[in-house]
Amino acid sequence: MFDFGNANDGQRQAISTTEGPVLITAGPGTGKTYTLVQRAIYLIEERGVKPEDIFIATFTEKAAKELITRITNELASRNITVNVNEMYVGTFHSLCLRIIKDHLEYTRLKKNYRLLDTFDQQYLVFRNIYKFRTISGIENVMPKGGAWKWAQAICEFSNNLTEEVVDIDAMLSDHDMEISVIAKVVNTYQAMLDEENLMDFSAIQTECYRLLKENKDILEDLRNSIKYIMVDEYQDTNYIQEQTIFLLGTHENICVVGDDDQGLYRFRGATIRNILEFPSKFDVGKCQIIPLVINYRSDSDIVEFYNKWMITTSGSKFKFEWDKFRYDKRIVANETSKIESPCVVKLASKDDEDEWHERVLDFINRLKNSGKIQDYNQLAFLFSSVKHERVISLARFLESNHINVYSPRSDMFFRREEVMQALGCMMLMFPNYVKGLENGEYKFLDNTHYFYFRDCIKAANEFVTKPENLELKRFIRAHGKGHATLAANSSGTTDYTYSGLLYRLFMYKPFSDILDTDIGVGVVDIRPARNLAKLTQIIGKFEYLHNIDVLTGKYIIKNTELLFNMYIKLLFDGGIAEYEDDEEYAPTGCVSFLTIHQSKGMEFPVVFVDSLGNVPRKSYKDILNKIEEKYYHREAFEPYDEMKLFDFWRLYYTAFSRAQDLLVLTCNEDKKTPSKYIKEVYGELQSVEALDLSEFTFHTVKSVNLKNTFSFTSHIAVYETCALQYKFYKELEFMPIRQGAMLFGTLVHETIEDVHRAALRNETEKITKDNITSWFDSNYISLIKTEHGYLAEGQRKAALNQVLRYVERQHGNWSAIQQAEVDVSLVQPDYIIEGKIDLVKGENGTVELVDFKSEKKPDIEKMRDRLEHYRRQLHIYAYLIEQRTGQKVSKMHVYYTGEENGNPMISFPYTKSAIDGTVAAFDDTVHKILKKDFRSCSNDPKTCSNCDFRHYCQK
Repeated sequence: MFDFGNANDGQRQAISTTEGPVLITAGPGTGKTYTLVQRAIYLIEERGVKPEDIFIATFTEKAAKELITRITNELASRNITVNVNEMYVGTFHSLCLRIIKDHLEYTRLKKNYRLLDTFDQQYLVFRNIYKFRTISGIENVMPKGGAWKWAQAICEFSNNLTEEVVDIDAMLSDHDMEISVIAKVVNTYQAMLDEENLMDFSAIQTECYRLLKENKDILEDLRNSIKYIMVDEYQDTNYIQEQTIFLLGTHENICVVGDDDQGLYRFRGATIRNILEFPSKFDVGKCQIIPLVINYRSDSDIVEFYNKWMITTSGSKFKFEWDKFRYDKRIVANETSKIESPCVVKLASKDDEDEWHERVLDFINRLKNSGKIQDYNQLAFLFSSVKHERVISLARFLESNHINVYSPRSDMFFRREEVMQALGCMMLMFPNYVKGLENGEYKFLDNTHYFYFRDCIKAANEFVTKPENLELKRFIRAHGKGHATLAANSSGTTDYTYSGLLYRLFMYKPFSDILDTDIGVGVVDIRPARNLAKLTQIIGKFEYLHNIDVLTGKYIIKNTELLFNMYIKLLFDGGIAEYEDDEEYAPTGCVSFLTIHQSKGMEFPVVFVDSLGNVPRKSYKDILNKIEEKYYHREAFEPYDEMKLFDFWRLYYTAFSRAQDLLVLTCNEDKKTPSKYIKEVYGELQSVEALDLSEFTFHTVKSVNLKNTFSFTSHIAVYETCALQYKFYKELEFMPIRQGAMLFGTLVHETIEDVHRAALRNETEKITKDNITSWFDSNYISLIKTEHGYLAEGQRKAALNQVLRYVERQHGNWSAIQQAEVDVSLVQPDYIIEGKIDLVKGENGTVELVDFKSEKKPDIEKMRDRLEHYRRQLHIYAYLIEQRTGQKVSKMHVYYTGEENGNPMISFPYTKSAIDGTVAAFDDTVHKILKKDFRSCSNDPKTCSNCDFRHYCQK
């Protein structure tokens, strides 16, 4: 008999109803995640379903990690041993990427494709805007404001039409010029992606969908392996996601979970119709609708308040009806409030921002001094945007009164002292650039940028001119003179890049002090180190995109201007979020300032909801409406004139329902605040003065326990080489300076993979010299685009010969190959092990593991340490294979493709005791990492000489 634990009747029904389509409407705080976890357990334990037969799509990576963690913990508590990592669990994007990766040869993509984030995508278009300017009539569909505005609009059009799977060719022949122009824009953009082997975020799902639609065998294999589908946050899915789910779920064991009242992502293409129309996708009565309405999160006063909000749809000068655009529901609190004080109140001032600041501060102090809250992280402020000057002003006021504020999306990155000092020091090392800045020569900059860059220089100067910072001053002056001389001598070069200069700065204060910070301190104290790490990422990405390997006299002036006046300027305008830790969404010692969207799925004991002066605004463009009417695959669902009202109500419903014990609506009242849409519910509230805090018992913030993933090469080997390196590169995420790309080895590796894939597809007749050469050339072209590097003709010939020699040695015998490029992972009690095995082969019930090295076979005595490293790596792979598949590993080999005459392999016997020892050492190292023990560092001169932090360590 399945143990349902404390599940209520609705949850029990949702957990145990596994066959056929199911819609679970889950209101806020009704145990949605608990229900999903238990439903997965029920499938495995009660129904005997294999983990690999289960597909769970989540809205965020954090939600996916939380599901895996909670499912594995629950299975362990029930003494059930299965590998949950066999499940398809992740965001739609990550699951689609997994399918694409497994079948890459059936897509438009080639190996080594690059995935673009939002800024990368816009920057790509911006740099190629000339290709779009030639399109006749484009100025009629583009916004005013220059090339960057055009780039943003082009990306928006492309993303929308891609995710709606619009027929662009049909649009090209439309008599409406605006529509045909946009079709040409999208085609031009798509041609750029194809040429450069790129994929943007919105195209991930479309590429996966097309792969499945056009390859029936692959689709059928997936349909046969995925027997149960669950989709979380279904109200926030879009057209392509719905189509993919129904394409895979022909068995109809599809369970979708969501809350139509919390649909917030229309601006990303999501549509509430998916959850509202889900039952109609099946025969009448076939889909079971299971409502979860018992709220375990909030006080009953809070629940009643947001229930009332959703039905208050008329007031002064506004009126609308939900009609068919909402499931009728009423959330019920698990317990009735036991206190007399109201749990929903207001905190306001009368058109006096300073007074509002003081009143907010007084109330926070009142909460803290009463002893009712133990940590500032029990408080959260929610806004429509945290970038507004009014919000930033409140945060600064609280911080000036010793209350730390955690607001990673407030775009304060470029205003942080450490970032301004670092950028200022960098600028001072390029005197030609500083001179141009002082003379106002840069037309691409406006006053905001001039003032900011000059402030950076001022911040740096104020520090370096202090007597105790003489060494830093000399360093900057010496490099400034050197760069001025270099600019005058077009043939000269340096042996470093911009990021190399930044790393050299780290040997001096204040940067060295920042890097000395113990990683175990609070988020505010470690923030400067994380911001310096982000700055290395920014500059490193710039160097990659502009192919800068050294500074040259010919291009130093041009590239320096590009770095500051274009790249950093655009990032400054768009804003950069600071570090967010999924494992600590409410950092201790800090009040959280979050957007309402950002707070989705979170809960806090005390929630302040601001932005009460907002009014409903439309979130669509008229031109996209025209395209929707003609070319989308379904008609518009909600009335255009009411969308903004629906979205407004859903947004504040989500905000109000984050509160557990106390909800405070707060604003600086004036003629427009609160707006007429909120005024009625706001006006009925008592002020915070009505509270008797002695009645309250506030929850603490719930802990988030997420399992992290570790591999031998990417984590254990790095930590064992130098724990300090691990701290900087893995924990703080500093970007290493690009060393020359390992083109040769990658090229050999990838072409051998092509050979193995052909063998696994039973296409051994295609393993010919001509085809291998073709695969090799294709891989080389894609690598050139990714790595911005080249191989001389002799090197290319040597690499191809290594592959041909390997194939020749096989003598056409490929029958033993079982898997190639195998991603294996295993869930442990408090972390996940992963690895990637080049080749698994075997016969007679056992398997052998092969790892390829594109070098000559080494002298065993001279290279004992390296071989020991390879042996331990293969031990971990053997452990993963045996634990995951139950197959017995008989041998492990390192295959040297560069060996011309002798035996190309070094083999290691399978010894259980040796493997157990390696796994135990792996486990020990992981736990040192989890405890943030980064005290030890390397003493090996070779390791240190190749480390970007060598200057810092020499301080």
